Order: sequence, then C-alpha cells, then structure tokens
Amino acid sequence: MAEAGTGFLEQLKSCIVWSWTYLWTLWFFIMLFLVYILRVPLKINDNLTTVSMFLNTLTPKFYVALTGTSSLISGLILWWYFRKYGTSFIEQVSVSHLRPLLGGVDNSAPSAASAAGGDADSNRQSVSECKVWRNPLNLFRGAEYNRYTWVTGREPLTYYDMNLSAQDHQTFFTCDTDHLRPADAIMQKAWRERNPQARISAAHEYVHVPLYWGAQKCATAYILLAEEEATTIVEAEKLFKQALKAGEGCYRRSQQLQHHGAQYEAQHRRDTNVLVYIKRRLAMCARKLGRTREAVKMMRDLMKEFPLLSMFNIHENLLEALLELQAYADVQAVLAKYDDISLPKSATICYTAALLKARAVSDKFSPEAASRRGLSTAEMNAVEAIHRAVEFNPHVPKYLLEMKSLILPPEHILKRGDSEAIAYAFFHLQHWKRVEGALNLLHCTWEGTFRMIPYPLEKGHLFYPYPICTETADRELLPSFHEVSVYPKKELPFFILFTAGLCSFTAMLALLTHQFPELMGVFAKAFLSTLFAPLNFVMEKVESILPSSLWHQLTRI
Repeated sequence: MAEAGTGFLEQLKSCIVWSWTYLWTLWFFIMLFLVYILRVPLKINDNLTTVSMFLNTLTPKFYVALTGTSSLISGLILWWYFRKYGTSFIEQVSVSHLRPLLGGVDNSAPSAASAAGGDADSNRQSVSECKVWRNPLNLFRGAEYNRYTWVTGREPLTYYDMNLSAQDHQTFFTCDTDHLRPADAIMQKAWRERNPQARISAAHEYVHVPLYWGAQKCATAYILLAEEEATTIVEAEKLFKQALKAGEGCYRRSQQLQHHGAQYEAQHRRDTNVLVYIKRRLAMCARKLGRTREAVKMMRDLMKEFPLLSMFNIHENLLEALLELQAYADVQAVLAKYDDISLPKSATICYTAALLKARAVSDKFSPEAASRRGLSTAEMNAVEAIHRAVEFNPHVPKYLLEMKSLILPPEHILKRGDSEAIAYAFFHLQHWKRVEGALNLLHCTWEGTFRMIPYPLEKGHLFYPYPICTETADRELLPSFHEVSVYPKKELPFFILFTAGLCSFTAMLALLTHQFPELMGVFAKAFLSTLFAPLNFVMEKVESILPSSLWHQLTRI
C-alpha cells in the first residue's frame, strides 16, 4: 500500500510539473484574447495611431540621443565584461571567432623549444612548436607494449612516438667515434633500424662479437634486448643486470680518459648516459616486481651519484615509489626540493602536491558542511593546490575520476597535454584511491579552476598561457583509437551576446530611420502587419464562430 501511494504521488507530481510547463503558453494566449476584446474600451487603435504620429514627427536629435544612450549602455556593459573576464568583448570575438575563420595564428603564447628529435616533414611543423619529453615512467616494449598488442590486436604506440624514441637512443647511446670500432658500428646501425626484428638481430650479433673486437662493450645491445625481446619483466631484469656489468666497465675506462680529448669526452658522456639508463630501468624492474623499497634505494643512490642529470626526471620515479610505500613525509621532502619556482613543473609535481594537501582534510570533507560554514584554512590550501594542478594540466581529473577510460601511456609526453595526463593517471590513480576522500574533494573542486582563470582560458592565472599546439602534438603521440582531450572552452554568456546584439540592432535602426525615414516607416508597417497576420486570422475565425450577440456583449464590457 505504501508503495502504491508513493507511486501515485510521483505520478501526480509529474502531471503537475507537466501542466505547469505549458501553463504559461495558455496564459499568453488568454492575455492576447483579452487585449483584442478590450481594444475598443482601451482605445488601442487610437493609441497606436498616436504613437505612429509621434514617431513621424521626431526630429534627428531624438535619434542622436537614442543612439548615444544605447552606446552608453553598451559601453557600461562591455566595461563590466572587461572587469570580470580580463579582456574586451571585441578582443574576445576577434581572437576566438574571427581569427580561426581568417586562418590567423595567435602569437601571444610563448613558443617552446622544438620537439625532441624534430621531424623534418611539413606535417610535423606544428608539433615541433611544443617540447616533447621522454616519459619518465615509460613501459617496456617487449614485456608490456607488445603483450597489449598480442591480446587486443591494437598498436599502443604511434610511429611518431617510436621515431622519437629511436632518435633518443641514437642521441644517448651512440657517439661520433662509434664507426671506428666494428662492434659499436653494429649497434649504431641497429638503433637506426625501423624493423624491430632487424634491431634484435643486430643486438644478438653485437653480443656474440669476438673478444678482440671488444665484447665487454655490449651494454647497449643488452639494453635493446631487454627493452624489445624480453617478454616478461623478470627476463628484462636479467638482461639489464648483464648490461650493468658491461656498462660499469666502460664507464670506469672512459672516466679515466675523459680529459684526453674531445672524442674521449663524447665517449664518457655516452657511457654515463648508458649507465644511468641501465640503473634507472633496473630500479623500475624492482618496482614492478614488488620490491619497492629496493627500488627507492636504487633511485636515491642514482640521484646522489649523478645529481646533474635532472633532465632524466628520476625524481618522478622516486615520488611514485614513495607513494606506493605511503611514505608521505619523504614525498613532501622530495617535493620541497623539486617543486621550486625556478624548476619546470609537471603533472606529477603539481598533482602530488595537491594529493598531500588533500590528504590532510579529505577524510572529513563534506560539500554540504563546507557550504554552510565555509572552508577552513587547511581546506582552502587543499582547494588552491587542486586549482593549481588543474590549471597546469586540466586533462588529469577526468582520468582520475574515471570519467574517461585510460590507455597505455606513450613513450613520450607533452607537458600540460593529454599524453601527460594519461601517463600520470596510469600510475597514480591507485595512490589517489588509497587516500580516503581525495577523489571526492577533487570531484567537488576541480571545475572551479576555470572560474578563476581570466577569459579566454588560454590566458593563464598561475602559469604561462596554455599552449595552443598541445592538441596537434597529442594526436601524433597517442594512438588513433583514443579520443584526445582538448582544453575546455568557455562559451560567451548569453546575456552578453544578447545585449551586444540588441544594442547593435538599435543603433542600426536609428541610423537607417534617420537616413531613410519614409522607407523605414513603410518597412515597419509591413513588418507589423506580417507579424500580426496570424493573430488577425485567428480572431476572424473566432468572430465567425461566436454568436454576434455574445461577441457584441463582450466588446461592451
């Protein structure tokens, strides 16, 4: 019985809502009907005649005053618009609407360095405006990317992404003197091969080079086999350990000879890059195999041994491992060192800082309670940290809140782009879920970021203006089956558009009436007659249907 009563109440409520939706339409027609009936006692025809005579006798001064008043009102509104959104209405229309139609390019955003190993093709020119970075947490091709391809039949890496990786390998793992040694020449050729099987075959050939050719220098061959041939992380770790033995020997020898000439300097730089790469990948293998504390120790030792190689962003690997250990004090210590105003930011830095701030208040945060009593100091700090992170990369929250599906991260990322958001969320979503209430706080506050940024959104609040080339670069880095996220666009308020259009239309009518008064009068009469033609037709039908005596009595009321 209770359920039946509840269902009846719901149906009654829906009927009332439906009837109220259309009640205003009925009321409008009733008012029109009454106005038509009472047109004689209200002397509507006489009033219209008087108004038309008044308009015909107006002097040009009236139109000048009308135009001036409308201009004043529109000027006040546009001034208010500038104060609120940080840009003029005309500038916004020119930048957002007219410039794309005319094919213009916005040069206000600072252009970054060219993409790593920039492609010479013409279709890559727009991509090269944004700097593409090596993903600090990139996966293993053989053990992870290839396994995904075997299962799904999809290619997780684009040709552009793999081409950038090939250029990175040639930059870091080769030097100009490699062609003087047959063994090194084999690997120099291997890094240029596009076919994976050809690269793997060349690496095997290098591994089995006779000793008198320098078999102890096959570290890069083991790297290639660990990255592309090993089908599990365990196999990759074994090959990297072999590469470590060879790499340490080469590094010690080149370190002794590094000051003996330019070619020895180049060899030492190459051997240093190889050694750092191997140790980092070994730490990542330990992290993937569950030996997180060992991975943290390896990363800390690596950062102490090579403190100047910050371009590898090893601290991002360290932050992720420390978050897995829930060592939040150590995470804060790392952030204190790398979240500096003079250092480049990343999604890992910004969102990890926001996570730590949210962790202090998220377990007790309630939107309803916060709206009643206001935000506390700690909650305000957490919200500001989230706003800062979202402004840096606005694509991350949709992945953290699982509003958009994740894919495997690419080997290269574009900072502040969708590729960086995927790479961050892929590894850090579990850390946000582990902190109670953190995702709820993010869900309640992240969209408020866009109300703080001056209009247009590309103008930035805490960071440089958002780059306009991110969408093009991300489409090159991410596979075709993924829908690339773009920077959200704020639509112009309807009130602003309506007011601007009304003022412009009024000014145009005033100008035309002043220049062509007779023609505009004819046009106005034709427009009004056309507008009221359906109403006159309906009223004639009503007069023909209703009895003449009743209609006469109604008109005399």
